[in-house]
Amino acid sequence: MARTALITGAGSGIGRASARKLAQSGWRVALVGRRRAALEEAAKEIGDAALVLPADIAKPDEVEAIFIEAAKAFGRLDLLFNNAGRGAPVADIDDMTLEDWYGVVDANLHGSMLCARAAFALMKRQDPKGGRIINNGSISAHAPRPGSVAYTVTKHAITGLTRTLSLDGRKHDIACGQIDIGNALTEMAARMVDGVPQADGTIKAEAVMDPEHVADAVVQMAEFPLETNVQFMTIMATKMPFVGRG
Repeated sequence: MARTALITGAGSGIGRASARKLAQSGWRVALVGRRRAALEEAAKEIGDAALVLPADIAKPDEVEAIFIEAAKAFGRLDLLFNNAGRGAPVADIDDMTLEDWYGVVDANLHGSMLCARAAFALMKRQDPKGGRIINNGSISAHAPRPGSVAYTVTKHAITGLTRTLSLDGRKHDIACGQIDIGNALTEMAARMVDGVPQADGTIKAEAVMDPEHVADAVVQMAEFPLETNVQFMTIMATKMPFVGRG
């Protein structure tokens, strides 16, 4: 029986690349995102292994609905890739709008928690029980960028979610790990090429990497047996300023 995965933020970037790579490795994949058209384009690349499930993951009723649909279609869920997220304009905390704050927290933290909650419930009750959750952390789960309070706070919180799920999942054969990504060349990271604020106050272009390499890493994490877990993986553009960022 084919293994099954649900990927959030699957309409573009890392989510789309990961869905395609998982399908190429024999997985059936549920594609989740807010934009149906983007999901359908991704599904065309994948073929019959793809299931399109448009949803806003910050809304509990929509999250519940997509997991019900995925369970009906697949029979079980072996993997959740909690990938969806967003950033906000660079700003000091007192200049950041509350609209941006709540938007980032809803997408990055509330959405990830709601999806993890639904996946955990499904995985602990299915037969055979168990599964894997991979959370998209970020280099910002370790070191902030200037003017990124909302994004950085949520990504630090994702690390707490990962650690707690990893602990609580043991008795249910649910493994949870985190992939921390630095400067994959997606729509969100395109500004790195033009130059972004540095800790010393300068604006500099940064090295980037192909999102396909991140997708390869996600597949590697996903395909370990459940008795093995990659707790944290950092994958980044080799020459980006992370080590020594400050």
